[in-house]
Amino acid sequence: MITKGQKINDRYEVIRSIGEGGMANVYLGYDTILDRNVAIKVLRGDLANDEKFVRRFQREALSASSLAHPNIVEMYDVGEDDGTYYIVMEYVDGKTLKQLLKKRGSLTLSEAIDIMSQLTDGMAHAHDSYIIHRDLKPQNIMIKDDGQIKITDFGIAMALNSTQLTQTNSVMGSVHYLPPEQASGKGCTIKSDIYSMGIIFYELLSGSLPFRGDNAVEIALKHMREPLPSLREENPSIPQSIENIIRKATAKNPKNRYDSARSMHEDLLTALNDERIDEPVYQYKYPENENEGKKSKKAEKEEAALEDAKIEKLGEETENITTTEIVDEEVKENKKNKVIIIILAIIFTLIAIGLVVVFFVLPKLSNGKAATIPDCTNLKISACEKKLQTAGFEVETEIKTVASSTIDKNRVVKTEPSKGRSVKKGTKVTIYKSLGEEIITLEDYTGKNAIEIKTRLEEKYGLVVSIEKKEPTEEQKDVDDDVIIGQSLAAGSEVKKGDSLILYTPNIVDEYPDMVEEGWSLGDVEAFCSKYDLVLEKVQQETNAYPEGTIIAQNKPKGSTIIPKSTLKVTIAVKPTVKPVEEPVEEEEEKPKEENGNSGNSDSGE
Repeated sequence: MITKGQKINDRYEVIRSIGEGGMANVYLGYDTILDRNVAIKVLRGDLANDEKFVRRFQREALSASSLAHPNIVEMYDVGEDDGTYYIVMEYVDGKTLKQLLKKRGSLTLSEAIDIMSQLTDGMAHAHDSYIIHRDLKPQNIMIKDDGQIKITDFGIAMALNSTQLTQTNSVMGSVHYLPPEQASGKGCTIKSDIYSMGIIFYELLSGSLPFRGDNAVEIALKHMREPLPSLREENPSIPQSIENIIRKATAKNPKNRYDSARSMHEDLLTALNDERIDEPVYQYKYPENENEGKKSKKAEKEEAALEDAKIEKLGEETENITTTEIVDEEVKENKKNKVIIIILAIIFTLIAIGLVVVFFVLPKLSNGKAATIPDCTNLKISACEKKLQTAGFEVETEIKTVASSTIDKNRVVKTEPSKGRSVKKGTKVTIYKSLGEEIITLEDYTGKNAIEIKTRLEEKYGLVVSIEKKEPTEEQKDVDDDVIIGQSLAAGSEVKKGDSLILYTPNIVDEYPDMVEEGWSLGDVEAFCSKYDLVLEKVQQETNAYPEGTIIAQNKPKGSTIIPKSTLKVTIAVKPTVKPVEEPVEEEEEKPKEENGNSGNSDSGE
């Protein structure tokens, strides 16, 4: 279990997790020697005891370490630390292409072409080195804020059982970009990567995947037998030249695809030229289905019915699904040939694994193409250059500098790539020489925030900084209690890493104000109590001598020290209650007797 702060190989400090996969987890790490952030891919613990997975995990490092291209993530280091197998690579500060698509939906035509141009250029470089990615998908393509892309996870596809399509979410995601020949168990070529790039191009422009299904097998079958939906039918503004690139890249018959990623790259560069915008629809030279035109309509219907029934059956047994079940009728009919193919595949796989182990463990046996960067620490520059050249490396003309408290001035501190790395001969190596121990000239920090200055001096220069209270002068009594009013070493003093510095802040004792004299309101008091963590007790008093709502008394006298958690009692002015005045009752005048015999009140009647 990898935890935050853990150090791998006593060098790479884990900062946080940045991704999880079916085979490995990826962490943001810090290289304490070369002072840079890195991405650390760690083989999952449950797979670390499986020799097969370990070999395949190491093969990814071997494959990618030989690649040097701006659109391919650079591999720095690979190793094992107490049973933890790891690969250290370039950290790309950005998001995956899949995350971008989820946020944006589809991309503009110019954005999609730019991304695909970089992708095809990077893959052309990989193919030139006889390296097939096998698992190209937006999840394995990083994009930086400036638009540059980086291809990751070379070789990782083969680290999982290639015959399982429903074992993990990562494989389920891969099947959306799976070429027909890979789905049918016929193996991968560089044209398999081209098919995956065509599907990615389709997704960039449409914002959706061309084939969907309830399970991986159903999706794989659609890749094998259903034509790719037309982008121009959905969006007529897309030029025919662009759709032709997608049609050619995603042809089901590899013979109809581009011969190389370089050809696809060159096609992209001219796709928006005026003479190509309305070019004719790309027509396939070879049949898309090997048995196309050989079957009767009745046979085709029977085959489709059999395949549909097969999908239903496989949907019920999804845990046991294998790609070897996704084969066409011709392969199923010829069981003998299938057995031969499987035996040959096993033999070639064993040979490939053996070669990988030899090349990884003994890189010097790889026909002299790789060599180990020698240790030049503390050597003179001339001696380091000679040592590197003797080992078969080129030396960068520019010598870089770095401060060091352990290496003498003008001696070699490190190289990039670092010592012990196994890289191709002819690689250019940068030498870093020592400036000696770094000397820091202190500034006048008066008036600045003490916490900010302490943090900056400790993290950037390695000083030991403490903050102490000091009685302020009359002029300093009005400053905040976290503002610097002095320092133990004057401005202009020279210090080095590990030296101590004291920053002084005012020793301000908080006192109660005269709330009555200053005309405080209840709102002012409540804010005051919140700031100093006081318990407020309110009393109301009727009076006309003060405006309503103002403080007319406080139980803590002016100038007394404020103690948190103590009770502050205040009296608040309220208007006196006004009693209503009763109006006198008027006596009614004597009324004359009415004709009906009723009489009013009279003195004679009393």
